[in-house]
Amino acid sequence: MIPDVLLDHLSKTLDARIEGCAAVSGGCIANGCRLETGEASYFLKWGEEPVARTFPGEVAGLNALGEATDTLLVPDVLDTAPPDGDRPGFLLMQWINAGRQGRRFWETFGRGLAELHQATADHFGFETDNFIGRLPQANTQESDWPVFFRKHRLEPQVERARQSDRWRPDWDDRLDTLYLKLPEVLPARPPASILHGDLWKGNFMITATGEPALIDPAAYHGHREADLAMTELFGGFDDRFYDAYREAWPLDDEYTVRRHIYNLYHLINHLNHFGESYAGSVQKTLTAAAEA
Repeated sequence: MIPDVLLDHLSKTLDARIEGCAAVSGGCIANGCRLETGEASYFLKWGEEPVARTFPGEVAGLNALGEATDTLLVPDVLDTAPPDGDRPGFLLMQWINAGRQGRRFWETFGRGLAELHQATADHFGFETDNFIGRLPQANTQESDWPVFFRKHRLEPQVERARQSDRWRPDWDDRLDTLYLKLPEVLPARPPASILHGDLWKGNFMITATGEPALIDPAAYHGHREADLAMTELFGGFDDRFYDAYREAWPLDDEYTVRRHIYNLYHLINHLNHFGESYAGSVQKTLTAAAEA
């Protein structure tokens, strides 16, 4: 149930009477609902400080993605604020009606992601730190991609896993080997593309008109292959998506090697979120990455 103080605030923000709020499933961090007024629908997230602290980074990511693509729909942010007294923090966005895949959905999605990745910056990182799931993701800017990926992606996740006794000591030799290889295997200065940052099948939608939309980013500027690697990690993306992406912007042959390194970050993050069930995947992927 949305607190009355938040409903009052949103009524003033929207200058409309709120007629209802239907719970939306799927999120594992914030409360979420479809907010109804007489004129439009909106998507509302809300929560106290541990949840609300994730909203500024999400807003910055949504805005960056929206500016980078005309092909993929990214929901507009209408209002956001931190907790204030009895009112929880919240994030109010455009509501996207869901539908069924259009005939060219995957081709549009692949080309659209390549278009998104064409938006680049001068450094790797982002304007603000954000979150990957419920865990912090540092985006301190660096000019060297292997340095960024080691310092601000792998090392923080490994250290968190050590502190929670989820990191196995017999993984250390393989990790040391990987760290030594990173400057050789990863390109030093690839185009610093804007990335979704958490691009699995749960973070895209099919709109009512059958087109692709992006939601729930953990955005930053990095090597575009990191986004593509994650699309392969848990599946759910059609071959037509990859064919269309490669047609728009071909990939190096070394991508098949580097994807293990990029997905190692997400697997250790899942180990930190969900525990031992991901240990086998971490070990397998760490071995593949160290042997790259």
